[in-house]
Amino acid sequence: MSTQPALGAPAPRLGAPAVWALVLTGAASFMAALDNLVVTTALPAIRADLGGKLEDLEWTVNAYTLTFAVLLMFGSALGDRFGRRRLFSIGLGIFTASSAAAALSPGIDALIAARAVQGVGAAIMMPLTLTLLTVAVPAARRGMALGIYGAVTGLAVASGPLIGGTLTEHISWQWIFWLNVPIGLALIPLARLRLAESTAPNARLDVPGTLLISAGLFGIVYALVNANADGWTSASVLTGLIAGTALIGAFIRHGMRAADPVLPMRLFRDRGFLGINVAGLLMFLGMFGSIFLLSQFLQGVVGYSPTEAGLRMLPWTGMPMIVAPLAGILSDRIGGRPVVAAGLAFQAIGLGWFAVILSTDVSYAAQLPPLILSGIGMALYFAPAANVLMSTVRPADQGKASGTNTALREVGGALGVAVLASVFSAQGGYETPQAFTDGTVPALWIGAVAVALAAGFALLVPRRGSGPLTGSEPAVEARKVPVAG
Repeated sequence: MSTQPALGAPAPRLGAPAVWALVLTGAASFMAALDNLVVTTALPAIRADLGGKLEDLEWTVNAYTLTFAVLLMFGSALGDRFGRRRLFSIGLGIFTASSAAAALSPGIDALIAARAVQGVGAAIMMPLTLTLLTVAVPAARRGMALGIYGAVTGLAVASGPLIGGTLTEHISWQWIFWLNVPIGLALIPLARLRLAESTAPNARLDVPGTLLISAGLFGIVYALVNANADGWTSASVLTGLIAGTALIGAFIRHGMRAADPVLPMRLFRDRGFLGINVAGLLMFLGMFGSIFLLSQFLQGVVGYSPTEAGLRMLPWTGMPMIVAPLAGILSDRIGGRPVVAAGLAFQAIGLGWFAVILSTDVSYAAQLPPLILSGIGMALYFAPAANVLMSTVRPADQGKASGTNTALREVGGALGVAVLASVFSAQGGYETPQAFTDGTVPALWIGAVAVALAAGFALLVPRRGSGPLTGSEPAVEARKVPVAG
């Protein structure tokens, strides 16, 4: 039975609990997603202040990616078992405290350690944001609410270099971390007062499964983020890839046989769940790797400052705030499948367009059409993707689904930076503007192909109304708390 409103039928208005859930989870998601790339444009200033070798500077980015990716499933499982609001607040507290520690770091090693703890906090709170929001919002308005949520998350991922560059250029690099502190301190008490607590029925911690997936993802992500520095055929990288793959294979076997696994493999029998998750991994692979290179191209080749480069990418990075809420409403009307697939196709065309026009003297007027097309595509993807994901699973499995989806996207982001940077290094380099362009063009083609494949996987999602959720499915246990006003 479809939960979508009939064409022309008025949908119920969002009540105060749903609005508060959207504001709180959106703000938390923005902080966690922002910190994926916010450090990249601040690295020269950090090196001048704290010192350290190139490998140390790389780890200020990688330490966050690693702990974030490998602990997402564990954070989701803890929320299902002990209460999503409770663990969301704990994750916020860890993230806020570690942000302050990063800003106060006296040396590069302390900064790397603080970044790793930041990833722990983000891994606990991030997968719970989707579940808390889904519980709070009526099904008929879920597409719009998750569209706004997706817009905020997409904007954070794409605008990290802009925000990091602006704060570093005009204040200091420490403010890329201080920015999180007042937001986190405001969100923690509001979460306690304004969010409803929820758990998964009869949830239990799957310790063996959690250890297998955490260790497996650690091995793979560690290998990916070190592949450029150590070489794809080095012992450390090959060991990480082989051991990580073997552990994930054991995790899959465990998920098929255990009574209550952290990720039931039965979920992947649903072609919609499979399609939207693989599409997310490939989307982040193409997008993360491309933004990583294009932000450097605009600074190193065209000659923009970090702030100027970020401002000129606003047609791409700012488009989700305009288009995504409208795309969410559209997905309520026609279903998320065509909106997601169209968005990924636009993103792929935009990246391919960039690859065609890129040169050392490319004008901004020539860049503007692919920037706008890529921005529209990203918005169309982010808006309904979360709603599509949640519609493929039972309410009791939504926490596991959210953690799985976020983990796969983080792994996709790490893979994208590693693969596209390797292509860049093989075909070009940093020696001259022409060498940088020669390396960036084939890397962008790889990104475009990855996102085009994502569009194909998005077509596996069933049409609207054919999903597994019906009124007979077990409901998520939610204990409502009074909401003032």
